[in-house]
Amino acid sequence: MILHRQTCQLPTRLTLVCLLLLGSLTNALAAQIMTAQEASKLSQTGEILLIDIRRPEEWKQTGVAQSAVLNSMHEPGFIARLDILTKGDKSQPVALICARGNRSTWLTGELEKRGYENIINVTEGMLGSNDQNGWLRAQLPIRKIE
Repeated sequence: MILHRQTCQLPTRLTLVCLLLLGSLTNALAAQIMTAQEASKLSQTGEILLIDIRRPEEWKQTGVAQSAVLNSMHEPGFIARLDILTKGDKSQPVALICARGNRSTWLTGELEKRGYENIINVTEGMLGSNDQNGWLRAQLPIRKIE
């Protein structure tokens, strides 16, 4: 790197570049989290693939998001089924929902390690938490599972 006499501009430019990069990184990270309301809207329009990763017993207890595909992370073959659902396209937007966001948070990181590029975490899950409604309390559309 060659510095010219106007070195006083370097920190200003460097600061701007760092702020731009930080802003881009923050936006990229923020794009990986979605509310239940957003997931409902985008899954109904086909913009994302919404996958309920809970256990089948949980699906029966609460029902599932109306537009969700069922693929339990607890059953063998989860990744193979995911590959079929995405047609092998690891850049397809896939939103994961569980009960309260814990399992989907963990699984988001695991899938990213496996090369999936656009995994979205529905952090409030079906049941919500102290500060988030969740799918059921928000009264978003569900379907019963027998």
